[in-house]
Amino acid sequence: MNPIAEALAQRPLLILDGALATELERRGCDLADPLWSAKVLIENPALIQAVHADYFAAGADVAITASYQATIPGFLARGLSEAEAIALLQRSVALARAARDDFWADPANRQGRIRPLVAASIGPYGAYLHDGSEYRGNYGLSVAELIAFHRPRMAALAVAEPDLFACETIPCCDEARALVALLAEFPHLTAWISFSARDGAHTSQGEPVAEVAAEIAAHPQVAAVGINCTAPRFMLDLIRAIRSVTDKPIVVYPNSGETYDPVGQCWIGTTEIGNVAAQARQWYAAGARLIGGCCRTTPDHIRALAAWAAREVEHG
Repeated sequence: MNPIAEALAQRPLLILDGALATELERRGCDLADPLWSAKVLIENPALIQAVHADYFAAGADVAITASYQATIPGFLARGLSEAEAIALLQRSVALARAARDDFWADPANRQGRIRPLVAASIGPYGAYLHDGSEYRGNYGLSVAELIAFHRPRMAALAVAEPDLFACETIPCCDEARALVALLAEFPHLTAWISFSARDGAHTSQGEPVAEVAAEIAAHPQVAAVGINCTAPRFMLDLIRAIRSVTDKPIVVYPNSGETYDPVGQCWIGTTEIGNVAAQARQWYAAGARLIGGCCRTTPDHIRALAAWAAREVEHG
């Protein structure tokens, strides 16, 4: 089962949702916490479902769950039991599925749409550290240690029946190797593997994106490979580098171009998300087939993407 391939057989481009955590902050949540957006799974799950619903209404074909920074060790450190931690991970999928099912239950929402997908977010080990390591890599962990870290969360999320995994903001090849090795334990699921990048040619750890993408995309359960939470100005070169080594679908969902300061726990710099349709037009022409937004993007950005896609991509 490859829901990305099935969806792309029906339409030339899939629109992903936008930011979850920074959108929750925009709606009043205080996420200055080691759990980040996963904190809201405990405190206000209905708000997460509402954000998912707003992205579907804006035109998103795929929702990414609120499990990016949700890990069993992270919840245990908060004083929860392992059973409670697993239940919260599975809640992240249930919330996205409920928003999707509510959206799809209205026949008016089906006009010109495909039934949206739910992608269970697998954030990097660096997100658990809550120190910005997902933009650096260099964890000092072996592939075997990274497999051991990711396995329990992937198992918990798989039970909740997402359509696929979204392994995202991965800063280095070793972590991607760990994740694709684990996919064999979940043969009914596929995944996209999306890296964070430091420039137009290298992962956050400094490895050549083309080499990393070639290796990872070769795995049969990898449905797409790409880049997320990286400045828009680097996307075009990164897409071209990935397209040069694989025919797998390319997924891109940049952040606003601002930089996260893990010490101050804030975003600094200037946004690069202006005319998102003009940017997406270039990315699509270069080979991207799943396009959305990451940190600091909003439902308005996704609405603009979906309107552009309906106007120029889906109907020529």
